[in-house]
Amino acid sequence: MNDLKSNFAGIESPNPFWLASAPPTDKAYNVNRAFEAGWGGVVWKTLGEEGPPIVNVSGPRYEALHGKDRSVIGFNNIELITDRPLQLNLQEIAQVKKDWPDRALVVSLMVPCQETAWKSILTQVEDTGADGLELNFGCPHGMSERGMGAAVGQVPDYVEMVTGWCKEYSRLPVIVKLTPNVTNIRQPAQAAKKGGADAVSLINTINSVMSVDLDSLSINPTIDAMGTHGGYCGPAVKPIALHMVSDIGRDPQCEGLPISAIGGISNWRDAAEFLLLGAGNVQVCTAAMTHGFKIVDDMIDGLSRFMKEKGFASVSDIVGQAIPSLTDWQHLNLNYTVKAQIDQELCIKCGRCHIVCEDTSHQAIHARHNGERRYEVNEEECVGCNLCVTVCPVENCLTLRKLENEVDVRTGQRVSPAEKLQWTRHPNNPMANADP
Repeated sequence: MNDLKSNFAGIESPNPFWLASAPPTDKAYNVNRAFEAGWGGVVWKTLGEEGPPIVNVSGPRYEALHGKDRSVIGFNNIELITDRPLQLNLQEIAQVKKDWPDRALVVSLMVPCQETAWKSILTQVEDTGADGLELNFGCPHGMSERGMGAAVGQVPDYVEMVTGWCKEYSRLPVIVKLTPNVTNIRQPAQAAKKGGADAVSLINTINSVMSVDLDSLSINPTIDAMGTHGGYCGPAVKPIALHMVSDIGRDPQCEGLPISAIGGISNWRDAAEFLLLGAGNVQVCTAAMTHGFKIVDDMIDGLSRFMKEKGFASVSDIVGQAIPSLTDWQHLNLNYTVKAQIDQELCIKCGRCHIVCEDTSHQAIHARHNGERRYEVNEEECVGCNLCVTVCPVENCLTLRKLENEVDVRTGQRVSPAEKLQWTRHPNNPMANADP
């Protein structure tokens, strides 16, 4: 029997699906609805210090990149941290944790890069009974211009320093939320670990300008004829997030550092991919904002079925299983050879494979017109790049076939198709220029 229970950095929850720090976790009403729907945990929307109130714009805060069917591919926001009073948030956090003792409740924090400011808010959060802290070093807009968020996360020394303060002044597990707006994600992750972090979470949003209105000639979203860059998230950032999570997951200097994965997670398959690449749990935001909290039902059911099918007894058994398949380019097997093949019965004769290969690739798919259109692969020219498979509108019509090694009659040794092709084209080979 598989078990979805999660223990992430000492924080227990009934499943590994958490809501990320964002509008869905801004108040008790939302969080209660999320827990009723089945979410295993939440990260409360980022709290700031007491003082002048945070003022968000009154106007469009979100903008989306849509697919042809109006599905949301990418999502942009220019919203700041919570604009609700700190004491009201703290009261609600305490009550929610009391009402839902089995759920994970982590509090996201962002205050000026001053030791006294962090010490003050840490004590107040600890008094709520919350399970952990998430240090928001990732927000790329609004707060970063004030020396917080990504302005801290982009400087490893600052990451280490503030993490150290939080570990000194709080007994709660400390999760450091990293910004993707850096050249090398390993450096701030290593700094977080050096500062004593119990875990890291990533990715936060990516700096972005979503679009330009071609009528008004101003960017979107627009506030009184002006706009600003925001944070990009949603399905489009998933490949970037997978890369960064796996980069930390296979970094020897980050060994043993738990990872909470964020970025384009819309279903159980996405979650499973992040777990396989080293994440201990996942956080979801955009999918909940575009479909509602009930999406967690499919996530729980799907992951449970996947675990049963693969023989995983617990979530921890999944973590990092795909890491050994990830390597640097120079370690790839250059003797491995595949060729495209077309299932003529499935082919609808649209010609897309031929056009893209002819115009932009290796001219390896020929069009035949002997009474009827037919497309055939020239294996000598095909490099197995997968472009034709990618653009084919019919699933499984175009696939890649692995070529097996053959015996070289000159040496008696087995050679790969790539080696054989290299020899047949070698200028010293008398057959190199012969007609096929």
